[in-house]
Amino acid sequence: MNIQNMRRNGFTLMEIIIVITIIGLVVAWAGNRIFGQGDKAKSGLAKARMSEISAQLDMYKLDTGRYPTTAEGLRALLANPGNATNWNGPYVKNADTLKDPWSNEMIYKSPGDANRPFELTSLGADGKEGGEGADRDVRSWD
Repeated sequence: MNIQNMRRNGFTLMEIIIVITIIGLVVAWAGNRIFGQGDKAKSGLAKARMSEISAQLDMYKLDTGRYPTTAEGLRALLANPGNATNWNGPYVKNADTLKDPWSNEMIYKSPGDANRPFELTSLGADGKEGGEGADRDVRSWD
């Protein structure tokens, strides 16, 4: 076997780099398409957390006869705000339970609008009111 035949049997370094780059681009594109659903999942998780918090707020009301005020906020589920008679909490394990999937505090308002006893809102990925896609606000009443 001569030297010329040996050179043609393998790949050059440049060919290997080009192939690895192409594979990397394909993996990045596919990963974004597959895992880009994460924001949609986080919105669903925010809705599920709101349901859990709503159930704990209902337990709070059963014990105390009222929902926490807006000023007392969701912290009333962790510690007695001081004026809640028959408070039998804590109603949640820790403060992280009261955050949305983007690690922002849930916004609590009581009484809510349209005769709702309370409202919970997550401001989405950007933490600002309004937005589209991942930044869209998630509300307990939607």
